[in-house]
Amino acid sequence: MVQVLMIEDDLELAQIITEYLASYDIEVTNTDSPYNGLSMLNLNDYKLLILDLTLPEIDGLEVIPKVREKSDIPIIISSARDDILDKVMGLERGADDYLPKPYNPRELQARIKAILKRITPVEKKEDVKPSDFVLKEDDIQIYFKNELLSLTLAEFDILKLMIQRNGAVVAREDFIYASDHIEDDSSLKNIDVMISRIRNKLSKVDDSKTFIKSVRGIGYQLL
Repeated sequence: MVQVLMIEDDLELAQIITEYLASYDIEVTNTDSPYNGLSMLNLNDYKLLILDLTLPEIDGLEVIPKVREKSDIPIIISSARDDILDKVMGLERGADDYLPKPYNPRELQARIKAILKRITPVEKKEDVKPSDFVLKEDDIQIYFKNELLSLTLAEFDILKLMIQRNGAVVAREDFIYASDHIEDDSSLKNIDVMISRIRNKLSKVDDSKTFIKSVRGIGYQLL
């Protein structure tokens, strides 16, 4: 049974989602308090977070960086807010997916399945070659020193491009143009923020040096 945390103040919707996902061996624990949800992340080994944006106490967009301070748990935003800025900000702050309400619970289940597949190590370890970075593009996975990285889709696109450039400098603008998960009007500063998050994830595997070099005035280079 996969343990999932939901932060949702629409209790009727939460009950519907909980009952539906239970048939797919996904156990949902819901809270309508974002602060309570943040505390629960410290106490339980949840595999995924479903997050509403319009919440009491604090806006859901403010919850995401608080989650990211302590966890790489995948986040699916579930929101009735249809402002494209909310979607952009949510993804850039570290969410993995954005599902606008109303939606069919079957779609939510499919997205949960896709994300968990992406972050779950493949059983065939022989496929992983001894290299600092191993890109499995079809599975949307990147291994760093034989450790599977937990990346958002935008982070995956950024690191994938640097791996494909094979040590060449990549301009910040190139990351935006090459990714389907970074909005065209995203600021270059947001690229810097996502690079910082990737660096942090790499350092958790090997903190002996910086593996992504900043090239002043241009972009970044994978060492």
